[in-house]
Amino acid sequence: MKALVITSLSGPEALAVKEFPDPAPTQEQTMVHVKAGGLNFADVMTTLGGYPGTPAAPLVAGREFCGVEESTRRRVMGYIQWGAFAEKVAAYKNMLWPAPEQWSDEQAAAFPVNYFTAYLGYWQAGMIPAAELRSAGRPAAAPTSAFTPPRILIHAVAGGVGTAAVEIGKILGIEMYGTSSSDEKLARVRELGLQHGINYKQQDYEQVIKDLTRGEGVDAVFEMLGGEHTAKSLRCVRDFGRVIQYGTATGKPPQLDLRALYAKSAMVQGLWLSYLTRKPEIMDPAWRQLSEWIEQRKLAPVIGKVVPLEHAKEGYKLLQEGKNFGKVVLEI
Repeated sequence: MKALVITSLSGPEALAVKEFPDPAPTQEQTMVHVKAGGLNFADVMTTLGGYPGTPAAPLVAGREFCGVEESTRRRVMGYIQWGAFAEKVAAYKNMLWPAPEQWSDEQAAAFPVNYFTAYLGYWQAGMIPAAELRSAGRPAAAPTSAFTPPRILIHAVAGGVGTAAVEIGKILGIEMYGTSSSDEKLARVRELGLQHGINYKQQDYEQVIKDLTRGEGVDAVFEMLGGEHTAKSLRCVRDFGRVIQYGTATGKPPQLDLRALYAKSAMVQGLWLSYLTRKPEIMDPAWRQLSEWIEQRKLAPVIGKVVPLEHAKEGYKLLQEGKNFGKVVLEI
């Protein structure tokens, strides 16, 4: 089969489209003929050997896809740790979901990572009211006024997870603050429902949050940068607030401001989708709610660019340089 292969763990330049052996599904897996793949920053980190558990090269890239299940001929979207950017993938049956009829292959390929991450981020922040997820151990929400909507700061708000978080936040009635590198990107995310855009190249987002919230801070931060931004994000939360850490795009380990942690009784909580996908008691109710919103036409993945598999390096570099808006998708 044709596949996008990581030939060495030295960055996107090591990617190459090559012939690769077909996967051999186990009893827990099923063969899917892939039509499109969703590109994530974790894919960039994988090419650099910076993603936890990355196997030795060579390996097939990609963790998100849309395609046709061989045994049933149904159109599906799915998630897997590696191997999605190929003509065929041996997909785990519990990590496949029916692709919405009204969505293109590209939209369906853009769904699993972004929307489950955003939804579960709101869940971990205590902002999902679903009874099913409460029974799965949903944390209690930070104390807020009954008349004040929860506030959230979303870093990289113009990216894949960011735009998904804005769509979901709009449904939930969240007051959203978002950071991005350009006014043009922020203007486009405002069209999705973002209320407060912060150009981090022109303003210190910590100070802006302090000013806009009259010193109170936000209830939660979606943080995927790492380094000093974890500490800064912690200083942006109000009492009992949460920083939901789901990535380290800067490549630097998260720093903590323990004084802010103590002073506010705040929390830094990790979110790793690869781990949560193994828990049906969490994933099943999350999918029920997301699929309901899809049927109601309240969710639609934002596609910034579609790139042929042969030009995959171009898509990887867009993410690596922070130039993407919404999702970058590969045509397989």
